[in-house]
Order: sequence, then C-alpha cells, then structure tokens
Amino acid sequence: MTAPVFVVEQVPAGPEFVLEGPEGRHAVSVRRLAPGEDVVLTDGLGRWTEGVVKAAEGKDRLVVTDLAGIREEPEPDPRITVVQALPKGDRGELAVETMTETGADAIVPWQAARCITQWRGDRGAKSLTKWRNTAREAGKQSRRVRFPEVAGAMTTKQVAQLLASADFAAVLHEEGSEPLATAGLPAHGHIVLVVGPEGGVSPDELAAFAEAGARPYRLGRSVLRTSTAGTAATALLLGRTGRWS
Repeated sequence: MTAPVFVVEQVPAGPEFVLEGPEGRHAVSVRRLAPGEDVVLTDGLGRWTEGVVKAAEGKDRLVVTDLAGIREEPEPDPRITVVQALPKGDRGELAVETMTETGADAIVPWQAARCITQWRGDRGAKSLTKWRNTAREAGKQSRRVRFPEVAGAMTTKQVAQLLASADFAAVLHEEGSEPLATAGLPAHGHIVLVVGPEGGVSPDELAAFAEAGARPYRLGRSVLRTSTAGTAATALLLGRTGRWS
C-alpha cells in the first residue's frame, strides 16, 4: 500500500520535521500512524518528500525523520481542465471529488443558464471553499502530490474565452455527431472539456462555445448526470493521451 499523504505549507528539506495542527491530528488521532511507517509530505503543488514516522506525540504531533529530499512532479501534459456546470445540492462536491481522484488537473465552476443552483454572495464563496476543500482532501486520499486547481466561478463568456485558448476544446452533448473516444487529441498542450447542467447546454451557449472553437462530442449511448459525466470523460482522456499508461 502506498504511503499516506499529508499537506504542508512548505515541503521540508529535512532531516526531521514535526507535522502539527489539523494534519498532525489526522495522522496521530485518526490514522494512528506508528513509528516505522512511511508518509509523504506535499504542498499540493507538485513538490513532495518521503519520510518515516519517528514518534507520535500527544494528539496532534507527528515527528517524521529520514526525509528523502525535496522532489517535484512535472507539470501534466497534456493538461486537462473540466468546466463543470453547478449541480444541485452536494453533487458539486461529488463531481470534484471523483474528478480529482481520477486525475483532472483543473476544475472550473460554471454558472450555466440552466443551472438551478446559483452562486451569489456569501453562498457562492462558501460553495467555492467547499469545492476547494474537497479537491484537497480527495487529492490526499488518492495519493496525489499535485492537486487540481479549482478556479472561481465563470460566466459563459469567460468559459468561451478559456475554450478559445485551448489546444482541444469539447462540449459534452448527447447530440454530438462524434464520440469523444475517437476525437483527434493533441499530444501536448491544454484540453478543455465542458460539462453542462442537468437541463443541458442551451442553444445560445452552444453557439458561443462553437464560435470559440469547441465542438460537441458524445460520451456513449447512455446519458450521464452532470456530476458523473466529467469524471467519465476525464478517465477516457487520460487513457487516450497516454497519461494512464
């Protein structure tokens, strides 16, 4: 089994480090790590190091020793960004969790025309914080050292600008004439994928995205919910681009 991952503000160079606060409490009181067990310390931005538990002190202090030196995971290529329309209830956190575990590199909340959920004021700020916390926890759980960036919510105009700058841009749509499984993908660069709301992407949005260079593609015969479509598509793209090889 791979070593558990804990987040630190700055990856220590060693030779010893004390993990404290919420991460230390999780390691000591929840995971109950014991001397001799391996751990990974990361900043979530690609920098990380491995170490061995020396001691657990109190309820929230884990002493880590034999640090292996700072390493850095290279930037993913091609990079995969999923634009996720805002789902109802806690399905947004579900989408972020599973896309993070699968391997998405960036997630963009999108206030689509047919979204029932609205991110405004304090509610929007709290929802964005939940998405970012979910990405962090899912990144740890899936043993990632480079967590996905969760951007601020975008308008349709902003999403169109993002699509225009991509090396490959796609909109998941049940009426797409071509399956995503056969689309021509770049070997390098930036892939941006749009996942619409439960009510679908509106004609005006499709037109704006088409003008930006994004074509509609279908995933398969079945129609997935907005909270699962991005995860399925990310898995497909990771396999096709060789990042899962």
